[in-house]
Amino acid sequence: MFENLSSALQKTFKNLRGYGKLTEKNVKDAMREVRMALLEADVNFKVARDFVKKVQESCMGEEVLTSVTPGQQVIKHVHDELVELFGGAHKEFDLTGSPASVMLMGLHGSGKTTSAGKLANRWKKSGRRVLLVACDIRRPAAVEQLMILAGQVGCDILRPEPGETVPALGKRAAAYAKAEKFDVVIYDTGGRFQVDQELVQELKEFSAETQPKNTVLVLDAAIGQESVSVAETFRDAVGLTGMILTKLDGDARGGAALSVHAVTGCPILMTGSGEKMDDLQPFYPERMANRILGMGDVVSFVEKAAEVVDQEEALRMQEKLAKNQLDLEDFLSQIQQMKKLGSMSALFDMMPGDALKMDAKKKEAIAHASELEMKKFESIIQSMTPWERKNPRQIDRSRRLRIAEGCGRKLADVNQLLKRFEQMGKMGKQFKKMGKRLRHLKKFTTK
Repeated sequence: MFENLSSALQKTFKNLRGYGKLTEKNVKDAMREVRMALLEADVNFKVARDFVKKVQESCMGEEVLTSVTPGQQVIKHVHDELVELFGGAHKEFDLTGSPASVMLMGLHGSGKTTSAGKLANRWKKSGRRVLLVACDIRRPAAVEQLMILAGQVGCDILRPEPGETVPALGKRAAAYAKAEKFDVVIYDTGGRFQVDQELVQELKEFSAETQPKNTVLVLDAAIGQESVSVAETFRDAVGLTGMILTKLDGDARGGAALSVHAVTGCPILMTGSGEKMDDLQPFYPERMANRILGMGDVVSFVEKAAEVVDQEEALRMQEKLAKNQLDLEDFLSQIQQMKKLGSMSALFDMMPGDALKMDAKKKEAIAHASELEMKKFESIIQSMTPWERKNPRQIDRSRRLRIAEGCGRKLADVNQLLKRFEQMGKMGKQFKKMGKRLRHLKKFTTK
């Protein structure tokens, strides 16, 4: 989402790094470009103005203007202000209480019901017993949608009874969750196309009956600056403890994420970037600032890998690679592990270095090509017999032709896969040699 903003800021900072010494004019010119980049990203104009003012004031000090690395000093100040703009420290849901209670609110189409399912999935994985409550009684199929999500996640759901009002449902659900000793209860309340008096009154009455610890607004980041007024209206009408920003994988310019906390004072708790149940992540202001400024987000990448990658399988693969014993079953397993990490575009955003220096279109093109290649290789391997997967070096031309025909690919695609696999084998030999040299060096230095 922040590709254009990130590219614009990095271009500005690249120019600053070219100066051996900065002047006030250099700083003002750079801040003008930063302000334009923020406005083009659909950031609220007051937020952009205040942001640039704070950075410019901090950059006019002697420590920056006389520094031996003035460009880096400016970047540091921009980074620190970005972190503050996003809310400073990471904030969590309040999961105290018996049960902990979360009331989700939002407009139609914001991703509220999907977010309810994702939260249930997340907390169930952590060992909590979760109850979903379907409180959206007006939107067609809203209850059925939540039932499907509850089934996917494997948690309980409470549905409205015929003629039951939303506040009455909330009261019944709160009593049921407490009696049945659930750890967390999530209320998926009804939305509207706009905030009206009827919705506000319903939410107030519902909140009075349930007394939720967490009143959370689910906000579609793609609606731009309108998200700020929506957040303000919900905050003033019902009160908010936090927000979930959805659709961060879209093509919007990101102004919502950069504006809502500054305007409302409410923390961004989590972000959604996909339709899968795992596509909901905690929001860390510093990590997001790092991504925007081209510093990557290795911590999030490692956490994601630890969450989805089978550690025992990874160790087994590492041993086989070192011994040059990998076969195409292993190669297929690696492809499937990579797919669990998410889209290649999202992974690029977490990587520091050259990946982040590419412009958005080039990065997206490379990510798309990588994903297509993985799909192609996966279909080719699945077209092979078990013997062929175990003995890739003995696959002759006639077998390659049959494999290509079986998966609807070209012979050149099969050859490309086998060549890539051969390169992995050479890499394993290099690792083995390197390991021997290191052991020899260690033995030599300890004498």
